[in-house]
Amino acid sequence: MREIKHWIDGTAVEGTSGRQLPVWDPATGEQQAYVVAATADETAKAVASAKAAFPAWRAASLSRRAEVMFRFRELVDANRKEIASLVSQEHGKTVADAGGELARGLENIEFAAGAPHLLKGGYSEQASSGVDVYSIRQPLGVVAGITPFNFPAMVPMWMFCNALVCGNTFILKPSEKDPSVSLMLADLLRQAGLPDGAFNVVQGDREAVETLIAHPDVQALSFVGSTPVARIIYETATAKGKRVQALGGAKNHMVVLPDADVNAAADAAVSAGYGSAGERCMAVSVVVAVGSVGDDLVAAISDRIGRIAVGPASDPAAEMGPLISREHRDKVAGYLADAGTAEVVVDGRDAPISDGPGFFLGASLVDKVPTDSPLYTDEIFGPVLSVVRTETYEEALDLVNTNEYGNGTAIFTRDGGAARRFQYDVNCGMVGVNVPVPVPVAYYSFGGWKSSLFGDLHMYGPEGLQFYTRSKVVTSRWPDPATSEIDLGFPKVR
Repeated sequence: MREIKHWIDGTAVEGTSGRQLPVWDPATGEQQAYVVAATADETAKAVASAKAAFPAWRAASLSRRAEVMFRFRELVDANRKEIASLVSQEHGKTVADAGGELARGLENIEFAAGAPHLLKGGYSEQASSGVDVYSIRQPLGVVAGITPFNFPAMVPMWMFCNALVCGNTFILKPSEKDPSVSLMLADLLRQAGLPDGAFNVVQGDREAVETLIAHPDVQALSFVGSTPVARIIYETATAKGKRVQALGGAKNHMVVLPDADVNAAADAAVSAGYGSAGERCMAVSVVVAVGSVGDDLVAAISDRIGRIAVGPASDPAAEMGPLISREHRDKVAGYLADAGTAEVVVDGRDAPISDGPGFFLGASLVDKVPTDSPLYTDEIFGPVLSVVRTETYEEALDLVNTNEYGNGTAIFTRDGGAARRFQYDVNCGMVGVNVPVPVPVAYYSFGGWKSSLFGDLHMYGPEGLQFYTRSKVVTSRWPDPATSEIDLGFPKVR
């Protein structure tokens, strides 16, 4: 059985704890590899490696850091088919979907390659007589990222590209469910010229995470995962004086007004609800049908579900693959079994492939979902699309605004005034207007509101650069002995 190793100080390292965590093939239900969970000592070795590499990497010029990102970008692009295939093998998403993930990751590398322009400070000449004041941005030191299973290539790139180009050194703790791509990215960074120790990978689980949180040499933590874990990491790490950005869960609403193009809205709901088997934090999980649009919209979505090709990533015709694990597939199916008064229009458990050895569940559609049902309140994270009906726009807006989560939302309408009103009124971090998955391009930043984000700064883009640097203001005067004097008063401009 293949062991997926750690990456410490520029080389792959076998684990020593003996605690083996299985890596499954979601399409067959068989174990294909394992990781040996890192001990606290092994995690500390990764921190020590990153700390030792920091002074030299911080001293590297901005152009040198950008050059490494340019080279890394070309290496990732040259190996995109192999990376996408590796993601598909362990996650289960189709190769095309994995390729799309990689394309968005490449955008983040490209942004980081241009970061020197955004790392410029400000300069004020002659702020006082003979005094200049200027600001600079400096790296934090050793920083760490804890990433989820659903985007094993892209989400780490959200973090480490900006962190490295800013002059930090980085430790990645990837999901233990699909960890192989982390080692490939580490090796490509080495080939791009990143010094040994500047990027490290520790495989594992809670022990590695808790070590990173507690370690005094780790200055900042980035996290993407569920809201309960995000809250714990934020509260625990900030209490230890660390900088933290922790992205939590989501319950993304897609509001469809009566004037919307029903076919376009149905296409968008199916694409955004069932892509990657619904295992996306920006997936649409609730369609809010306003007024008279409900019946036609449900019928259009139902018709399209029957045409979705569900199968393993090895099948070129497959559009939707399996879920990440048997336990998760069974949990998602449980929401359909306990639908209560809601109307299960399409039951994914009836799909023939759902009875096979893999972790498959067909696309499911549930109509007339009460807002106190677990179908509505829980982040299901699977191919289950719930339809909630409201009479008015105001009721639909209230649903979005009172929901615990505030990651992403969308509105479908032909009315520009209604769309502008929605983007103004809605309490959510990312908004789509006739766009169902409003993931920002790399030169904006990604992040939600409410229980979808803990921390002040969003991820990647300009706010990512802010997160991985701190500002320093320098007040400078080259003294002229003839004008020097003693003045015990508060410094003043004159």
